[in-house]
Amino acid sequence: MAAIPLNFGFLLLPEYSMMTLASATEPLRMANRLSGEQLYRWHLLSATGSPISSSSGFALETASIQNKLSKEFDWIFVIAGFGHETHRDPAIHRYLQLAAGKGVGIGAMSTGSFVLARAGLLRGYRCTLHWEALRQFSEEFPGIEVQRELYVRDRSRLTCAGGTAGIDLMLDQISADHGVVFAAEVADVLLHSRIRGADEFQRMAVNLRYHIHDARIVKAVELMEQNLESPISLDEMAALCSLSVRQLERLWRQIFECSPKTFYVNLRLAEARRLLRESTESKASIAMRCGFSSASHLGAAYIKRYGRSPGLERPMSVGDRSPT
Repeated sequence: MAAIPLNFGFLLLPEYSMMTLASATEPLRMANRLSGEQLYRWHLLSATGSPISSSSGFALETASIQNKLSKEFDWIFVIAGFGHETHRDPAIHRYLQLAAGKGVGIGAMSTGSFVLARAGLLRGYRCTLHWEALRQFSEEFPGIEVQRELYVRDRSRLTCAGGTAGIDLMLDQISADHGVVFAAEVADVLLHSRIRGADEFQRMAVNLRYHIHDARIVKAVELMEQNLESPISLDEMAALCSLSVRQLERLWRQIFECSPKTFYVNLRLAEARRLLRESTESKASIAMRCGFSSASHLGAAYIKRYGRSPGLERPMSVGDRSPT
């Protein structure tokens, strides 16, 4: 049994995901309620102690890390959304490093793994983060083993994809602390019908997302999603899916009511749109990452698809920047 209460610190970064925070704290609250005891305590932290606004615009009061000794906590989790490129605060890095040195468990949710990695706290550890940022993370930290699971426990590091995956992570914690039966009771009250395992993938399977029953077309979509930066040819795709090009095109039109080429371009444009809204990369860099030969090539395709210039996506609204 875990020591009672177990103390959590949730370190919020600007434009953090409110859903991620709620998913992490509500199972703990419900565990306290069902047990009639204070099994868990938690505090909201920030670098300055000022109110921190989520990506949805809600501001929450926080305690400054200067006033909260890291040794007070059993676990400290960094919760971030998109805009992670700007999260490079040396004071936060020092606080987390000090906590880790004192034996405090260190975790991250959504894109908070960027902060841990920049603080040098993921060297030699496996981790995960929200699927939309996986590629960017791997490019910035090629030496860190990153996985696509909902959450990853690796000794004193605990990272989570964010969104509703926080519920599963905390139910797993409750199960370890107070038993599987009690964790199931907490899940039942939360209307969480199935506790997902850590090793489950974050994204819904292609066949479920697109309602496809033909395994050959499922494979073709997977190939497209895996090859946005360097698009593969229709000939190669058809061969890998055990189809002729003509069969592939015919089946594609039956299922998606468009050609494979149009579908593939639209996938790449959707990724470009996300990067334009959520990163500070140049349009030329984004074009290359999404399989377009230049910024002007991207611009022409973008206007045709969305009826607006890529440059107009740059003034981001707060709500566009964070994953769920």
